[in-house]
Amino acid sequence: MASELSRVIDSVCKDKGVDKDAIIGAVVEAVLSAAQKLFRMQDKGKELEVRYNEDEGEVELFEFKNVVTNVTNPDIEIGVEEASELDPEAEVGDLLGVKINPDFTRIAIQNAKQKILQKLKEAEGKVIYEEFKSRKGELVSGIVRRIERKNVIVDLGKTEAILPAEHQVPKEYYKPKERIRAILFDIRETKRGPQLILSRAHPDFVSKLFVAEVPEIAEGVVQIKAISRDPGIRTKISVSSNDPDVDPIGACVGMRGSRVQSIIHELRGEKIDIVPWSSDHARFVCNALSPARVSKVIIDEDNRSMEVIVDDDQLSLAIGRKGQNVRLASQLTEWRIDIKTDSQVRREQQESVSLLMTLPGVGEVTANLLYGEGFRSLEDIAFSDPKSLVKAAGLKNEEDAIKIQTAARIALKDKLEKMSVSAKKEEG
Repeated sequence: MASELSRVIDSVCKDKGVDKDAIIGAVVEAVLSAAQKLFRMQDKGKELEVRYNEDEGEVELFEFKNVVTNVTNPDIEIGVEEASELDPEAEVGDLLGVKINPDFTRIAIQNAKQKILQKLKEAEGKVIYEEFKSRKGELVSGIVRRIERKNVIVDLGKTEAILPAEHQVPKEYYKPKERIRAILFDIRETKRGPQLILSRAHPDFVSKLFVAEVPEIAEGVVQIKAISRDPGIRTKISVSSNDPDVDPIGACVGMRGSRVQSIIHELRGEKIDIVPWSSDHARFVCNALSPARVSKVIIDEDNRSMEVIVDDDQLSLAIGRKGQNVRLASQLTEWRIDIKTDSQVRREQQESVSLLMTLPGVGEVTANLLYGEGFRSLEDIAFSDPKSLVKAAGLKNEEDAIKIQTAARIALKDKLEKMSVSAKKEEG
């Protein structure tokens, strides 16, 4: 058992990368615990010690006995003459470590076998955790071993990782022995050891693929500024260049599209829109809505929203299937985007201008001026600052503005009363 144990220790050091001292410590602790249990059945007064003899490659078990002149309890005492044979310097009153019969040691080792394996597993787990905790967010590659309750178990070499169902791309299927790549999304410590969580659905997975495929990104010449993703369907990624001579889009696409096609192949056909980043928010939003063409942008800085106007034939392209294009563009730019067509805007303007012209002192020119400054409803007029009305409509003084406001409030009140009466009739 001793020579076998020595081989096991050397094997674990080599294959698992666990420190040899940690393994020996685990073995010693487990054997001592097993020996104490064995002796407890015989003698509670024994004091034990376990040492690993590296030269012999074996575990040695010692019991400590008091050196006495006359032995009355041989389990805890040893005569001075016998003690002198073991240690010539032994004297009465000393505590001497006496090596226990190797057969008993083997029994203790055998009884500790399960605990030794557990301790080795714990030591291996610590090594794995220390190795992978600094690699969180990195791109890793492994082989699919099996599928357990929709979770894919991936062999990373030194350990296994889990690709949970929620981190898988919809409609992607994985087969045993298939090689896949993912990002190390998280690493958790559990009672069974470290648990490595992978992800192929996270936007960072696409980002890391670009880093791996595009040298200019890896070198920092081209930067990924933002990314939004609908896993398995479409990704939008914005890039910029720190070198005016380097085209960020061209660098990402590669010669004849080789680089981006390699990434699309890894993503199993997922579409990728690469758009130029801009510090100009309006321009960035227009770029993000690609491939749609934008005619005009109206910015609301306070609410961080934009009204984007497109030609009628560009509406479906700007919105995308099930609103995907505008949704991803909004996530990419972090602006709320409201898309309208030219004809919609004209129709809304005509309706608003007609409504504003019902107020006293508001002609067509004034109504259009108010509309252009954002006063497009009775509410906008009724609850605004008179000074802003004077400035927007080119009025002579605040008195004219207050008159318009008063009329707007009366009209708004009548409108609300009619709505209330109508609602009651419907309930009745």
